[in-house]
Amino acid sequence: MNIGEAARRSGVSAKMVRHYESLGLLPRVARTEAGYRQYGPEEVHTLRFIRRARELGFSMAEIADLLKLWQNRERASADVKRIAEAHMADLDRRIAEMSSMRRTLEQLVHCCHGDERPQCPILDELAEVGQDAGSPAAPGPARPPARRAASP
Repeated sequence: MNIGEAARRSGVSAKMVRHYESLGLLPRVARTEAGYRQYGPEEVHTLRFIRRARELGFSMAEIADLLKLWQNRERASADVKRIAEAHMADLDRRIAEMSSMRRTLEQLVHCCHGDERPQCPILDELAEVGQDAGSPAAPGPARPPARRAASP
């Protein structure tokens, strides 16, 4: 089958099929005399494997390792489990970071009046981050002076 049919059957775009081939995740396939790639059921199965691994968030390097293990019938399942556990730990770390970001944004949004006033705690917080890290804040537009109520 041609690349379009292999892409359709695997759920991977033709562009990604070429990309996976260039990365060595998919072995080079036979070509017709006209130079068109010819894929078989084995390549489609490999493409589905890659697609599913990508859906689970594995990196290309992890997928390469998993593919090697998948194709090696003498593999130890412990090697596969080690890769999956490391990936889960990375996901847990990223989830914790994102939860922290969400909590911070939730607090900032709660503090922002969201009206016509120019004061905005969200922008104030973003401007102060560089100072909190111990580095000077990047130069930016000067803050307009706060408006004071006119005295009677």
